[in-house]
Amino acid sequence: MKLNTLSLSIMTMGALAGASLTAHASGYHFGTQSVSAQATANASAAEATDATTLFYNPAGMTRLQGTNFSGALNLVAPSVKYNNASASYPTQPYAAQPLPNGVTVPAGLNRAAAISGSTSGKLTKDLLAVPHMYLTHQLNDRVTVGVGIYVPFASETEYQRDSVLRYNVNQTSLTTIDINPTVAFKLNDQHSLAVGVIAQHAEASLRQYANFGGSANPALNSLIPGVGGGHGNSDGYADVEGKDWGFGFNLGWMWEIDPTARVGVSYRSAIKHSLKGTADWTTPATLAGQAAASRGYIDSDVRVDIKTPESLSVHGFKQLDSKWAVMGDVTWTRHSRFDSLSINYSQPKSAPYSASNFAGQTADKTTLVPAWKDSWKVAIGATYQYSAPLQLRFGVAYDQSPVPDEEHRLSTMPDNDRIWLSFGGKYDLNKNSSINAAYSYIYIKNAKAQVNGYCGGSTAGAVNCVSSYTNGQADYKSHAHILGVQYNYQF
Repeated sequence: MKLNTLSLSIMTMGALAGASLTAHASGYHFGTQSVSAQATANASAAEATDATTLFYNPAGMTRLQGTNFSGALNLVAPSVKYNNASASYPTQPYAAQPLPNGVTVPAGLNRAAAISGSTSGKLTKDLLAVPHMYLTHQLNDRVTVGVGIYVPFASETEYQRDSVLRYNVNQTSLTTIDINPTVAFKLNDQHSLAVGVIAQHAEASLRQYANFGGSANPALNSLIPGVGGGHGNSDGYADVEGKDWGFGFNLGWMWEIDPTARVGVSYRSAIKHSLKGTADWTTPATLAGQAAASRGYIDSDVRVDIKTPESLSVHGFKQLDSKWAVMGDVTWTRHSRFDSLSINYSQPKSAPYSASNFAGQTADKTTLVPAWKDSWKVAIGATYQYSAPLQLRFGVAYDQSPVPDEEHRLSTMPDNDRIWLSFGGKYDLNKNSSINAAYSYIYIKNAKAQVNGYCGGSTAGAVNCVSSYTNGQADYKSHAHILGVQYNYQF
């Protein structure tokens, strides 16, 4: 009997980042780590007026006097909806299989079988709160130190448990938290450099459904009592969780051209993670479910190796007059590091009989081949000093998706190009404290996904892996609202 187990794909790693986020910045970036920056669509890296400069360009810390604290809170309302979904098992050969009564069912060809279930729904939660915190301290005229705690990557999606796409991963979540101690040096009146160490904690989870109720050989469904009645009537699932610490660094340079103009460059390194955890299987109380354990579908250890991408940013700032200032940022992200991904199981599992050459073999991994490409983000912003205490802030950004085409778009991360529209303000409470507020609307281009469980092969059964080899498609409509508030204090 064949066990149609679906690909335990992980990208959702949605961080390995998780929050009910998805759809704030390209890939699985959270999108903003500062409310003052959010109000300019993250164009303000060269502005360097509060402690959040530690994230965008840490060399800007040398412009801050004394001790500075910034605490930010983002409220995110994401919306990722799918519709017109369908899925099926592909046409596939099956091996000859002996029955308990001594009869052997001959080999043959199983035609494509449709998967039943919900064809539309929402993948994200309604609201999520994400905090960030930064602290800088000026040791002397030349040296400033600081530390930031923030969320750089986050993503979470979840389909209904009866979705037709459930066999291509039902739920994923990825969350990373960075602790980033940094030191900045003022080389002279014009040039500053900074270097920081990043300790990154990543947690990821996913739920993968598996069909234990159908065989590649349709004759077995009627010949073996209690098998579950065919496809979709004997579902089980695996909950996969993993976590890890990884380490990297960030660099910054800022050039104070004159008191009204400056440019900068910042770099954030890739960070390698080896996420280790468990795969907990829940199987149905049918004959097929009972047979799953003997085929390796039991609780076991699991490991996923990933690298979060490095990024390079170039940015500038210009004070035009006493009222207006303009700023801009161009950021390149090496998303091509997410070319392929393997989920490795300590317990091998019987390979599905999707191709006769796999009959009787085992597999210990599931492979994804998203083939992401490097991407660019371009942002421009402005500020207007409306009055002595009140500054208005605006920005727009274009954020390119790393997804190359609909055949490589992950059903758990239906990413696409997006546009940021942001505005907000800063209000000085007194000479030592201020408050920032911001609102952003993120428009995400409609997307279509063609998904399959072929593990990188061109056809079902070309690669031996833990997968049901199902394929499917869906249309996606996405957007997000982000509200932010930030408190700044100078000691």
